[in-house]
Formats: sequence, C-alpha cells, structure tokens
Amino acid sequence: MRFRVSQHAAEEMMRRGIPHGWLELVLGNPQQRLPQPGGTEIFQSQLKDDHGRIYLLRVVVAVDKEPPVVVTVYRTSKIEKYWRPE
Repeated sequence: MRFRVSQHAAEEMMRRGIPHGWLELVLGNPQQRLPQPGGTEIFQSQLKDDHGRIYLLRVVVAVDKEPPVVVTVYRTSKIEKYWRPE
C-alpha cells in the first residue's frame, strides 16, 4: 500500500529522531491497527532501538484519503498504555 507522509509528520519524525525505516516497517506490516473516529487508524508496532530498548511506534494514518496520509508519528515507552490485547 502506498502512503503519503504529511509535512507535519515528516517534521515530527525529524524532531523526535524517528528513523524513516521504522515508519516503513510499521506501515508495511503493523502489529496492530486500531480504528479511530474521523477516518483515521493508528498503525502500531513494538520496535527495539540500537540500545536494546523496546518502544511502541504509533503512526496516525488518515485512511479515508487516497493515498492514505500519515498524519503524525511518535514513539513511546508506555507500551502497556496503548497496546491492545489480541
């Protein structure tokens, strides 16, 4: 699936030090997709950084657009707060 990255998302990735490769991994094969109101979904996956720490990368995507638009991207160490049991 093709995605367009918004200017805001690109700026936030740079500011937050999120590698573009992480975004591609989550968009290509998210561990979870959580529907949200207003035509968006959160794609999220647990990823390990270079120091062995595990983060949850959350990607907010406007799936009602063609192609879908990445609205924003952030990582968090509070995995249990956002992770949904299967």
